[in-house]
Amino acid sequence: MDAWYEGKTAIVTGAAIGIGRATATVLAARGARVVMCDVNEELAVTADVITAHGGDVVAVTADVSAQTDVDRVVAAANGRVDLLANVAGIADYFLPIGDLDDATWQRIIDVNLGGTMRFMRAAIPIMEAAGGGAIVNIASVAGIGGGGGGSAYTASKHGVVGLTKSAAFMYGPKSIRCNAVCPGGVNTTIAETSGYPKVPWSGERLGISFARANRLAEPEEIGELIAFLGSDLAVNINGAVITSDSGWMAG
Repeated sequence: MDAWYEGKTAIVTGAAIGIGRATATVLAARGARVVMCDVNEELAVTADVITAHGGDVVAVTADVSAQTDVDRVVAAANGRVDLLANVAGIADYFLPIGDLDDATWQRIIDVNLGGTMRFMRAAIPIMEAAGGGAIVNIASVAGIGGGGGGSAYTASKHGVVGLTKSAAFMYGPKSIRCNAVCPGGVNTTIAETSGYPKVPWSGERLGISFARANRLAEPEEIGELIAFLGSDLAVNINGAVITSDSGWMAG
């Protein structure tokens, strides 16, 4: 595999499972020193996978909604962040706004949007001092339309798209690129945790949208896209919002 990241350091959030694990392993295989975090104990499994293949990895148990945890993760990067991959996120049981409670709203916003903001805020000064860097944020098809998730999740992912575009515009002249990836359905365990519709009619309604997706992506496919966008091969890509959804949003 090409060593796109030889001598570079990448931070990956939400690296215990799914897209985050795939991203961390792809980056390590391409030569990166990977600093990764999650609250899920499966983070240790990701670390074992990477080290078994000779990769350089630091695993930090951390909640992206807590600034002190974010600071610990960034400190583990030892003053160098070439790529920040904001992958951590949770779903909201596809709750429509009429059934949305304050606790669910706050937690979704704190993790999906707040966590992304906190890591960007912490990493950008390091990138500025180094003369550049790349950020890739995981948004969602729910970040560009209304038929990809519940109301809180949709709002949070629209916010991620907004943060991405703002950072791209503001920091592009400083050689800091920021792009967003919007997956559709991905073969992960999210349906077993926070992805099952709690309100039957909302699940039926969203099913109309979901029917436009041709296939589920594998996490590694999203991880490879993140790795490309963070590499020097994508030097002219900044402020892009890229779908990886098998054509879900094309119609």
